Order: sequence, then C-alpha cells, then structure tokens
Amino acid sequence: MIQKMVTSALIAGFVAGLLAALLHFAFVQQYILLGEQYESGAIVHFENAAAPPTLHDHDTDQATDETASEPATGMAADMTAEPAADGHAHSHEAGEVTPLTRNSLTVLFAGLIYVAYALILTAGFGLAASFGKVITAREGLLWGIAGFASFQLAPSLGLAPELPGTIAADLTARQIWWWGTVLSTGTGLALLAYGRGYVAIAAAVLLLAAPHIIGAPLPDAYWGVAPPEVAAMFSARVLATALTVWAVLGWLAGYLWSQEKA
Repeated sequence: MIQKMVTSALIAGFVAGLLAALLHFAFVQQYILLGEQYESGAIVHFENAAAPPTLHDHDTDQATDETASEPATGMAADMTAEPAADGHAHSHEAGEVTPLTRNSLTVLFAGLIYVAYALILTAGFGLAASFGKVITAREGLLWGIAGFASFQLAPSLGLAPELPGTIAADLTARQIWWWGTVLSTGTGLALLAYGRGYVAIAAAVLLLAAPHIIGAPLPDAYWGVAPPEVAAMFSARVLATALTVWAVLGWLAGYLWSQEKA
C-alpha cells in the first residue's frame, strides 16, 4: 500500500510540478518581475503624483492638487523624491541570480511542492479506500479540486497571493491562520463528501466558515509600492493556474491509483 501510494504521488506530483512551472513562466512570472521592479524602486507607481500643477484646464489642476494632498500619495511623493542612486545598481543586484538559476529553482521547488501535495492526496486515497471507497480518475479530479479549495482558494479569501512590493501582516500570524484554514476547509469538505446526517453537515458548514469568521490577520494600514492593478492580476493568475494544476494532479493521481489497485 505504501509503495503504491508513494509511486502514484511521485509520478503525479512530478508531472503537476512541471505543468505548474510552465504555467508560472507563461502567466505569472512577468508580474513577479514587475512587482520586484516596483519594490526595488527601479520604476515608481504614480511617479508624477507630487509634481507641481501645470497650466492646463482648471478642473484638471484641481484634481491634481487634491490627489497630491491625499495621505495615500504621500508615500508616492517620498519615493519620487528618493530615486535609485545608480540606474544600474538594481540590475547588478538582480544579476547575482541568473535567469537560468532562478528558473531552475522554480522548476525544482514546484516539483517538490506538488509531490508533497500528491503525497497528501494519495494518503487520503488510502484512508478512503480503508473505508471501502473506490478512487478512480474522476474521484481523483474531485479530490484535486478540493485540494485547491483547501490549500489555495479558501486561504486566499483572507490572505491574497502576495506580490513583491505589497504589504502583509505578521508572518507567524499569517502562517497560523493559513494552516488553520487549510485544515478546517479540508475537514469540512471531507464531511460534506463522506459524512452522513445533519450533524456532519452542520459540522462541515461550521468548519468551512470558522476561519473567515475569526478573520485573517491584516496589516494595521494599507500601503505599498506596487500598483493594485498588478497585484490583482497576479492574484487572479496565481489562482487560475493553481486550479488547473490541482485538477491535473488529482486526476492523474486518481488514475494511477486505480491502475495500481487493478
């Protein structure tokens, strides 16, 4: 049983990790690199927000004055006043890690992460099989979607995927809430899928709602150097690619599991 579990997890996790890396390069990495440029100061959001008004239409000038006086743009003014001292400094610092090294590490860590996820999935398959549940490719697909909901969708309702150049609350508090949300959501979905009776349904609803009733740890104030439009697109693409990879992971793990059991 354990050997079959590990074999299915290694194959499915490796394939899913490669897919995750490819989707990351195609749809996500460009926003990370852009966020890092904002974070380093190589480019500045609202760079001209604090510039003195010029002789244009009066309404435009008034809007410019009001915008420049808002607290949220005060930081933009500070950033504009303190540009990078050396236009090439950030390039040299980034050059310490070559694109080849960075991309290779991305592939490596994606593979390791999804192999770990696959091990969790196949462990769940084994537990379900011990209760007489039959796991097929279709069941595996549903498990994969549930894994996405547990590990990424539900936590993102409180903690959005974090782009460089944006802020977040204390790391330890976020990790505790994230793990609690994963465990609570996974258990709640399992009760909905396999539980019986109104008590199981009520417990599932309570577990699914509890992390969001408690609330994720949030920063004391909102500010950042990356544009919210970039952060929003980054979050959307992270979640979309994660759903795709989790679905493939679950389907392939379920298929391999059913083939091995046959």
